Amino acid sequence: MASIFTKIITGEIPCYKVAETQDYLAFLDINPNAKGHTLCIPKKEVDKIFDLDEASYHGLLEFSRQVAIAIEKAVLCKRVGMTVIGLEVPHAHVHLIPLNTMEDARFLNKVSLEKEEFDAIAVRIASFL
Repeated sequence: MASIFTKIITGEIPCYKVAETQDYLAFLDINPNAKGHTLCIPKKEVDKIFDLDEASYHGLLEFSRQVAIAIEKAVLCKRVGMTVIGLEVPHAHVHLIPLNTMEDARFLNKVSLEKEEFDAIAVRIASFL
């Protein structure tokens, strides 16, 4: 069964797209820790990040690096943190989270945004890629 991320890739479910290549997709997390919280995924559906073949793993990390650099330019933050947890969706993914405090890295406090804010943030990040 296709994961929610595969449905985003195929366009069955909409997203706030930040970046896309032939092999990877970056989009805003709809339940973000902070403004600009972005998910980077391989388009190939693989459950666990360490199950990716070596080229895909390195490709995902390089793609995530490029997106993180754009986030840091687009969103007011001290740095962009990266985490891989992977329990909530069975599709390898990287969380890129703008950080101002250590609390921003925890998945306990969420930020509520309106559609217009998501749209504006996605466009702003994409403009730095």
